[in-house]
Amino acid sequence: MIDVMATSSTERIPAAERVGVTDRAARLLTEILSPAVLVATVLFAVAWASAESPMSALVMGVIAAAAASFLPIAYILHGVRRGAWTDRHVGVRAQRTLPMLVCLGSTASGTLALAAVGAPRDLLALIACMAAALVVATPITLLAHWKISIHSLVAAGTAVTFTVVFGWALLFTWPLAAAVGWSRVHLRDHTAAQVLAGALVGACATGLLYPALR
Repeated sequence: MIDVMATSSTERIPAAERVGVTDRAARLLTEILSPAVLVATVLFAVAWASAESPMSALVMGVIAAAAASFLPIAYILHGVRRGAWTDRHVGVRAQRTLPMLVCLGSTASGTLALAAVGAPRDLLALIACMAAALVVATPITLLAHWKISIHSLVAAGTAVTFTVVFGWALLFTWPLAAAVGWSRVHLRDHTAAQVLAGALVGACATGLLYPALR
């Protein structure tokens, strides 16, 4: 008699179902840890940590998140509804020109707006680093015709920022960044090289430039 209890849980799940579970996990990571979500999260967190009062943190966080996250994703979703691009992640490289330029312009404008209203230095430095990372990633995508992973760029940059600002207690965010990179490769939206390149740009922007500016 076969010992059912000795059979591993993996062996009891049909191969097709295992693939489905893995695909769903990758899609979930891609969605809940998307660039728009992470950018808004880290900007609000740094605003809260650096502002003089909760109200100031809220106002500065809204300005920063609107410029670097809310407005760009709203533009992208509008384009998806119009049929200008296939999905909210703009998976087709040839369709990324306008979304990336809008994101870059909006983030740069947010940097200037925060400087004008006297935002805390930490927050101003962070959004400036985001703009700098896009200055690097945009020509790679648009001129070199190579789809560097923005998901991975933002995830790595977020993990490094949390560690720089809040200390090594948030080191657990690094495996989450790696999981985001895995999800992009698993879903075949990017190659491993594109994910690693994105992570390098994001990590350098917040690991090297951000400490120098804050």
